[in-house]
Formats: sequence, C-alpha cells, structure tokens
Amino acid sequence: MIGRIKRVNLKLDDGAKMPEYAHKDDACCDIFSNEDYILKVNEYKVIKTGVYMDVPKGFEVQVRSRSGMAAKHGVFVLNAPGIIDSGYTGEFGVILKNSGSEDYEIKKGDKIAQLALVPVYKFSFKKVFELKKTERNSGGFGSTGK
Repeated sequence: MIGRIKRVNLKLDDGAKMPEYAHKDDACCDIFSNEDYILKVNEYKVIKTGVYMDVPKGFEVQVRSRSGMAAKHGVFVLNAPGIIDSGYTGEFGVILKNSGSEDYEIKKGDKIAQLALVPVYKFSFKKVFELKKTERNSGGFGSTGK
C-alpha cells in the first residue's frame, strides 16, 4: 500500500477511547469524545478526546467533520480541516460548532470527528512581478456560475 504507515505512537487518558476505523478501507478513523457536554445552538467548544499522538515527521493529522453529524444535526468541525502538526504532542481537541436548530448532546465515547494522516509537502517562495496568464486568471468566489 502506497504511503501506509503501519503504526503511530498514541497515548490515552484514563477512560479515553482509541481512534478506530469503522471499515478497513476507510480514509479516516473516528475519534471520540472524552467528556459529556451539551452543545447549545450556535455554540462552539473544544471537546476533549483524551488522545495524544506522535504525528510522524513529514505528515499532519487533519481533523474533519463527520458527515452524518453535519447533515442530521448541523454539528461540524468549525475549523475543518483542523491541522495537527508533527511537532505537537498535546491532547487532541475537536472544535465543534452547533449550527442546528436544537442543542446537541455529546456523551463520553461518542464519535465526534474523523482523523486523516496526510503527507505534507514543503515549498519555497520566489517573488515575481507578474504571474502567468490563465483562462481563469483571478476569477474566484462564484466566477464560474451559480
């Protein structure tokens, strides 16, 4: 398998659940809440997971929303994708936002987000006075239609 890392070091707080893949071919693994909380309508909060990880050098972990939570309840990862750099070894927190019409109950052990291990490509910058012309040029924010 291309780009597969077999094992990543992980530490868990007492009572925290290990992130897990629901299906063997899933791109992301689920991460779970390590606390109970009622997320009020229009509120956002960092939810603790009790998970700490040695993210391999040359990679980042992206924290992504769960589609079911977003579609059914309007609850999503506010800064999706949240980025966890390889040098960070603190607890993984998930910034959840409730844009739904009802308060959302989070129980310890509930799936709250997904994690993806993604390679990072570094690049350098070269200052120029003009960029190449393209068909699109600077058109953005709806410039291609509705």
